[in-house]
Amino acid sequence: MKNIQLRDAKANLSAVVDEATAGKPSVITRHGKPEAVVLGYAQWKKLATAPSFGRLLMAAPLEPGDLRARSRKTLRSPRF
Repeated sequence: MKNIQLRDAKANLSAVVDEATAGKPSVITRHGKPEAVVLGYAQWKKLATAPSFGRLLMAAPLEPGDLRARSRKTLRSPRF
């Protein structure tokens, strides 16, 4: 990913958008700190529609008995 200062991004916005559309996102910095990312719409859409890990786990096709029962036994004895 290419870093570009905000003032340069403003001056060359069309080129920054063209690069993002071509699959080369840019990080916009202000005073040396990353502030924003410009990426193509297709990449953004792909990221925006990706399900969360929790939703993937909830959608897993598990049957009762697929997972072992959780042991309530302590793993180690506490040291005092």
